[in-house]
Amino acid sequence: MKKTWLISILLSISMFTINAQEITIKGQVISIISMEHIPYAKVYIKNTSHTLIADEQGYFSFQNIQIGNYTIGAQALGFLKQEKTIEITNETTHVQFELVQNFLQLDQVVVSADRTEMNRKDATVVVSTINPYLFSLSQSPTLAEGLNFCPGLRLENNCQNCGFTQVRMNGLEGPYSQILINSRPIFSGLAGVYGLELIPASMIERVEVVRGGGSALYGGNAIAGTINLVLQEPINNTYNFGINSSLVGVGMDNTGGVAPDISANFNTSLVSESRNSGIAIYGFARERSVFDANNDDFSEIAPMKNISFGSRYFYKKNKSKISLDALAIYEDRAGGNMHEYPLHQRDVAEAVTHNLYTTAFSFDRSFRERDALSAYASIQYLNRDSYYGASQSLSDYGNSKDVTYNAGSQYKTYIEKTTMIVGLDNTGNYLTDIKLGYPDLENAVIVNDTIVKIPHVDNTIVSNQSSQTIGVFAQAEREIHNTKITIGGRVDSYTIQDAKKQNETKSGLVVNPRVSIKQRINRDWQTRISYAKGYRAPQIFDEDLHIETSGARQVINVNDADLKQETSHSVTASVDYSKQLDAMQINVLVEGFYTRLIDPFVNEIGEVDDNGTVLYTRVNAEDGARVQGVNIDVKVALPQNISFVGGLTAQQSMYDEKQEFNETRFFRSPNTYGFFGIDWDFKKSWCLMLTGNYTGSMLVPYFGPNTDEHGELRTSNPFFDAGIKLEYTHAIQNSESEIIWYIGIKNLLNAYQNDFDKGADRDPSYMYGPTMPRSFNFGVTIGNIL
Repeated sequence: MKKTWLISILLSISMFTINAQEITIKGQVISIISMEHIPYAKVYIKNTSHTLIADEQGYFSFQNIQIGNYTIGAQALGFLKQEKTIEITNETTHVQFELVQNFLQLDQVVVSADRTEMNRKDATVVVSTINPYLFSLSQSPTLAEGLNFCPGLRLENNCQNCGFTQVRMNGLEGPYSQILINSRPIFSGLAGVYGLELIPASMIERVEVVRGGGSALYGGNAIAGTINLVLQEPINNTYNFGINSSLVGVGMDNTGGVAPDISANFNTSLVSESRNSGIAIYGFARERSVFDANNDDFSEIAPMKNISFGSRYFYKKNKSKISLDALAIYEDRAGGNMHEYPLHQRDVAEAVTHNLYTTAFSFDRSFRERDALSAYASIQYLNRDSYYGASQSLSDYGNSKDVTYNAGSQYKTYIEKTTMIVGLDNTGNYLTDIKLGYPDLENAVIVNDTIVKIPHVDNTIVSNQSSQTIGVFAQAEREIHNTKITIGGRVDSYTIQDAKKQNETKSGLVVNPRVSIKQRINRDWQTRISYAKGYRAPQIFDEDLHIETSGARQVINVNDADLKQETSHSVTASVDYSKQLDAMQINVLVEGFYTRLIDPFVNEIGEVDDNGTVLYTRVNAEDGARVQGVNIDVKVALPQNISFVGGLTAQQSMYDEKQEFNETRFFRSPNTYGFFGIDWDFKKSWCLMLTGNYTGSMLVPYFGPNTDEHGELRTSNPFFDAGIKLEYTHAIQNSESEIIWYIGIKNLLNAYQNDFDKGADRDPSYMYGPTMPRSFNFGVTIGNIL
């Protein structure tokens, strides 16, 4: 009996020892063409929490892996993903990945599809990306200009004085799209007025664009979709530094002269040898002079200065990861005329100074093999000093303070072949907008022709708004054979109130469902169809915080007391074709979209008062509106070192009933627009790039001196904005660094508006077409990974 027990104990110890062995998977990631190692590739074991980054020689090693069958994959920037199925035994397993170069980046990992990392080809909704290559191709120093190189997106400048920009998605105005920073909705309405030009392109790792209703995942203001800015994350030891100089308005007659635009940027990242911690630091500085397109001493492009600085840090231990982000932006711009004078001594001035600070924290923890918990918190503070005035007014200085936060958590689990995500978050905003006090010279007390007293007008609170939104979301995704189905939704409870208007508190409970289906027909073809409901709450929007100013009138946007939420129903359907033919790669996406707006927001234009002020009151249209159309996205990489990207949008945007100017069509919304880019490495170290943006004709309101106070509706001409860029790259001897020299011309044919108003009484919002005239660019970049 004792002998039997002894044998059992020894067998148990033996089995325990076997199971406790540190079974290892080792390997290397190399290029199939050059057979050289690929540094810092991401290697993962599918359907588990095991993920790591290979070292600078492409080597990787997984420890403590249990016996069994696994699918292990590798992916790296610029290469197609590769996966292999292996069997783990008691011995160390060796795996070598030979990756194919991915010119089109079809296997890129994205996070915007369902709030978690996944391959964009596996997502049930279409996710378009704008990467540093496209920013370089389009010669874009900031986020704003690069957005034109994505299907369905179009950037426009809405003010000659200050350069207030917005991006339209599928024809819908800027406030219909939700801008996210690292997947967090903290980009407030105040930041959105000039925010597209605040974010430097050099800080962005990629921009993820999801067209169609995004409220089911990210809450309100995502009717048109989401634009997610994913900032640089440290994955290896890198550095780069660049200087760019531009001359705006080259070769144009009858202007105020060429305007210099100079910028510099740097990025660096450091990662520990164990690769469990790292930090990225980036900075940007820019100064642009005023550009006067018609030599009337009034700006068409406002002068501006920008200094930005940011960092991102992460620390990993076991199955946990902590990330910290910080971003600080200072920007100053002042359009109008008489730029050498103080603001209140000018005929017209629109000026703003921004101090923006953002911090974010996230904690990620993996459980078991497939479960993951994420907790996060972000906060943004913006202080804006402003002046929107004319005729040497002292009464138009203002200050706005804005605090936005977002905090929440989500849990991802895998239950019986179904991936589940549930979460809760809270988003809040506190905005105080003040009109600053001033000496009231018009009511000065005069005795015997002597001023004895000047009354002082105290600060006036224009708005003191707070908003709170608590959202609960859930999503289930299951793949059955070649069909993947995603069903989810979000419930939002919002409250919006203004301390000055307690009787106008707005609140609501909104349920936003979402359904998406992806069908993989074969290896090359797949289709998608999705439905999503969205909404916009009746709050202060970015255009409300911009005052259109001229010597003749001042436009102020306000909400009607009875304004209620706007609701949308969006349907998208797409066909996606991808093919790898030896050294040739091709991807074609055709996407149809339809959005129905219920109770859409429209403006009622008031009468001009004695002070030249006119109110645009936002109300709900009695009937609805619809936006429908088709996006086409084409990417081709040829074996002759030539790549092509292109997109075209054909659409209609219409109200059911006639609105302003007795018109049903949306203003500033062309029926056709698109882009293309060509990259040709025609010789070793030499690259030629060609770009083009087409903007169809559109309806543009005009309220200038050449019409009466009721204005008129004009139709613009179409534009084709062409660009060219030449790059030369050479390696620095005895180092891993390279230098890139480049020279380029934006808007080569000078397709630019030529009927701007002149003088103090001009209509500053009468702008359309390309945002920049012909510009000459040149610069240099140095770094070790370019």
